[in-house]
Amino acid sequence: MTTLTDRTALFIDGLWRAPDTSEIIRVVSPFTEQQIGSFPASVSTDVDAAVSAARKALRRNDWSDLSPVERARVIRRFADELEKRSEDRVAAVTHQNGMPIELARFAEGAAPVQLLRYYAGLAESMPTEERRASQPMPGTTIVRREPIGVVAAIAPWNFPAVLSMFKIAPALAAGCTVVLKPSPETTLDSYILAEAAIAAELPEGVINIVTGGPEIGQYLVSHPGIDKVAFTGSTAAGRHIGTVCGGMLRPVTLELGGKSAALVLDDADVEETVTGLATASLLNSGQTCYMSTRILVPRSRSRTYVDAITAMAEGLQVGDPMEPSTFVGPLVSARQQDRVLSLIDQGRSEGGTVTTGGGRPADLDTGFFVQPTVFADVDNGSTIARQEVFGPVLSVISYDDVDEAVALANNSEYGLGGTVWTSDEERGIAIARRVETGSFGVNTFNLDWGSPFGGVKASGLGRELGPEGLAAYQQLKSIFLASS
Repeated sequence: MTTLTDRTALFIDGLWRAPDTSEIIRVVSPFTEQQIGSFPASVSTDVDAAVSAARKALRRNDWSDLSPVERARVIRRFADELEKRSEDRVAAVTHQNGMPIELARFAEGAAPVQLLRYYAGLAESMPTEERRASQPMPGTTIVRREPIGVVAAIAPWNFPAVLSMFKIAPALAAGCTVVLKPSPETTLDSYILAEAAIAAELPEGVINIVTGGPEIGQYLVSHPGIDKVAFTGSTAAGRHIGTVCGGMLRPVTLELGGKSAALVLDDADVEETVTGLATASLLNSGQTCYMSTRILVPRSRSRTYVDAITAMAEGLQVGDPMEPSTFVGPLVSARQQDRVLSLIDQGRSEGGTVTTGGGRPADLDTGFFVQPTVFADVDNGSTIARQEVFGPVLSVISYDDVDEAVALANNSEYGLGGTVWTSDEERGIAIARRVETGSFGVNTFNLDWGSPFGGVKASGLGRELGPEGLAAYQQLKSIFLASS
């Protein structure tokens, strides 16, 4: 990835296939602002070919006839091949979206491999069928779990490798086949995924990859050969996808935007809290959907927290994402940089006080950087507190009592993540139960592969991860027995 990487084919039906167009999409480094590669654009006939290959693979005996144990063996082989290529994929992601390399090593290198192995284990351990005593009449019913079919998996640019695997791993474990459409900003790393699939001898057509922007995504979502859609991205795009899938009565999982709150209680330790907020609120330069970017602090300690959060933000290293010490890299694109800077300007115009940051770093002449920015004097109804910024921008909001803090946290159209910071864990758990969100952390925020993740309200529909994530790729069939 230190030189141009130009891809010329699409991965369809287990093979590299020439696209049905000569159009290419260029990839620009967010750090150097120079072209680092290119790949072919897909057109509708390419999508047709990918969906057709996935449908054929769904019924071929080298996939549909595999037992859960045999399927798990294939998935583990895929994980092993992906692990061999993890450093290449990590570098590819960092060069494409500016993710700090140390974060990428876990999130984009190790985590996809871990997810494959986790779902391989679930595939082995969860029974395909169970027998239940019938109600109300005597007898027996067989409840069977079957693969839902061909899955359209649409992944975003912020965590492209692991969020693709949120969909691919449980889909494969369930016996489904997949057509993946990565984001155009981060497509080059998906070629490494395809190379691992080939090396692992994954049956042809089980994974297919198409490229392009929203128009190709829309075509894929509405394709008659698709049985389920799994999407991670913006709430606006998710609403459109949900409308299409609703009209087609097609199952859909939507993991969308967030504007989560960090509730800092009056018994929290200032230093420990602010240290934890660096990761819980600014991971991946703030380009993470579940970040706690609204920091709710007791009014009596507001000045203390504003000063401490400001100092924390000022102490974060901004720069070359390939440097291990970098915490804040560039944003993914010039358009994203402009959007974040525009929201910062709007925050100022609506009365917010910038205590640090607020623009481009003066010492970085190139790259789509935005300084870590902290707003004080923010009203929960202001734009900077309502809209998902998706950049390194925090808003500190004061409250008078815990009930008001919970009300402020819940006063949002989103409900994806959130945190509470306290020296009393039981008190934190009680607060967590009151916040309207799909996931929440007490003195931390981590994604647990074994537990469901997803949002409420405008943050999405359905859940990924855990056994619930596998169930999302299965459909249930009841077989009633007259003789039992």
